[in-house]
Amino acid sequence: MNWNQALKEYRNYLQLERGLSANSIQNYLLDVKKLIRYLEEFDLQTSPTKIDQQKVESFIYHVAKHVNKRSQARIISGLKSFFSYLIFEDLREDNPLGLIETPKLDKKLPDTLSTQEIDLLIKAIDLSHPQGERNKAIIEMLYGCGLRVSELINLRISDLYFKEYFIRVEGKGQKQRLVPIGEYTIKHVNIYKDEVRPHQPINEQFSDILFLNRRGKQLTRAMIFTIVKNLVKEAGLKKSISPHSFRHSFATHLLENGADLRAIQQMLGHESITTTEIYMHLDRSHLKEAVLKYHPRKNA
Repeated sequence: MNWNQALKEYRNYLQLERGLSANSIQNYLLDVKKLIRYLEEFDLQTSPTKIDQQKVESFIYHVAKHVNKRSQARIISGLKSFFSYLIFEDLREDNPLGLIETPKLDKKLPDTLSTQEIDLLIKAIDLSHPQGERNKAIIEMLYGCGLRVSELINLRISDLYFKEYFIRVEGKGQKQRLVPIGEYTIKHVNIYKDEVRPHQPINEQFSDILFLNRRGKQLTRAMIFTIVKNLVKEAGLKKSISPHSFRHSFATHLLENGADLRAIQQMLGHESITTTEIYMHLDRSHLKEAVLKYHPRKNA
């Protein structure tokens, strides 16, 4: 088996067996392609079924000179997954990364936006612009429902259950979940959906997709990042803010106002509660208030 054949079959496995999104599949394949380029650059002739630990280790050491620990960890994880797949298919007996340790990472949290900062961003939206109401609905939904960018751009009109105050979201691994949505967010989504969207050209292929570009097609991830980047500039905020900042703020504000961590986990679509805990960037004063208010010995 050569590398091209292995990549093709690995792609099919990730798509059909694991049900990963196109974006996730691309990232997995990219890690393997980096290894292939390294082997070609240094003329190290080997195949995916024959490559040994020494060659893989030399690649990891080479990578470590050029990327940070987080990128190293992702590449190691991606390659471990690839070779585990080969073992699963009985194409190898061992994983050449089995003894390679992943660099220890500090927990990195995105910036949290205050409610005042979110209001500033929304006020910076030019509602006289043809896409103004759409952009406002996008920001309200990112913050109001804590959606990932991929979930937002794939949201369909048929996924909206506003009478029941829920939306249906397709998350990672094509797993569906119901996410509550408040009246305020519903109001601004309906303004776009009912009053603006019907008056623009709509490509028939994307007739059920909620948020469309000016050509009537589905928005891209890059477009959502651009919308947020421009709003940050217009509002004059100096923080490093991305669409994910709204998701993080959604979870943080819910917890600060007394929401249950398990409920937040379900709304965010996290498989592990540990992942949800990483999002909970609370200051010490809030933790102190929780103890003083709820601990049975608070007045002892």
